[in-house]
Amino acid sequence: MVLADWPYACHMPLPHLTQARAPLTHEIAAVNEFGETDAVSIPAERPLTVYVDKRELVTLMTLGAAPELLVLGFLRNQRLVKSVEAIQSITVDWEVGAAAVVTHHGIENIEAKTAKKVVTTGCGQGSVFGGLMDEVDAIELPEATLTQAQLYGLVNAVRLQESTYKSSGSVHGCALFRGEEMLTFVEDVGRHNAIDTIAGWMWVQPAECMSSADKIFYTTGRLTSEMVIKSAQMGVPIVVSRSGITQMGQQVAAQLGLCTIGRATNKRFLCYSAPHRLLLQPELAGSPLRQTTSADR
Repeated sequence: MVLADWPYACHMPLPHLTQARAPLTHEIAAVNEFGETDAVSIPAERPLTVYVDKRELVTLMTLGAAPELLVLGFLRNQRLVKSVEAIQSITVDWEVGAAAVVTHHGIENIEAKTAKKVVTTGCGQGSVFGGLMDEVDAIELPEATLTQAQLYGLVNAVRLQESTYKSSGSVHGCALFRGEEMLTFVEDVGRHNAIDTIAGWMWVQPAECMSSADKIFYTTGRLTSEMVIKSAQMGVPIVVSRSGITQMGQQVAAQLGLCTIGRATNKRFLCYSAPHRLLLQPELAGSPLRQTTSADR
């Protein structure tokens, strides 16, 4: 399922969400290496200013694929709301570039929670509220494993996925898997927006089918400390990336027992932390034609 199809049904009360999906690409004229003019598609990037109970909170730069879920996941991953039941509605209006969030009882100590900003290495968002390591020690991830065959299957599923990246480039993609089954896929101008959108999507799914114990998160972007922490906050114990990992990302993942797998393309990969969660099947990798080095990866 992609985010274009995100109807939800659950037993708990859910917020009212508009579905203000915006066009994901924009066509322009560009000159190629032969001096010829081509019509090309580029990702549409637009600002979305988030207001919580009429208080301006933040402006996110986004494609606009599922802005309500992006806002919901942002509030979740920034630890501003503890449950989806706290939100009454999220209304997005692209004419004014705004998302109006209405809560049931307000956000306690919102001024203190949003007073401190941490500049991150992310694109499309750039900062988070509060300390990156706040509450990390309290996170307990469920037991889960991934086989090498399943890893190859999910990497191939992403390769085959129709995407904005294939038509226009310049975006990050994220996906949530159960084994080799892709549950949802989203792209945005920044990988943090994409993971926040998936976090929002998870919150509006039926609780009985959204246990995070058997979920794997995939991203095309690098695994920074913030990406690792957000995955852990979502309860997802295994993260796969087409890119690599930062030192702090690896340290936090090791501390949490979160399995991080990077450089995952075709049949190659590197497991950076919690290797006990990855059930290796080396015979599936085939015989290397030559010895590879770290420079090859």
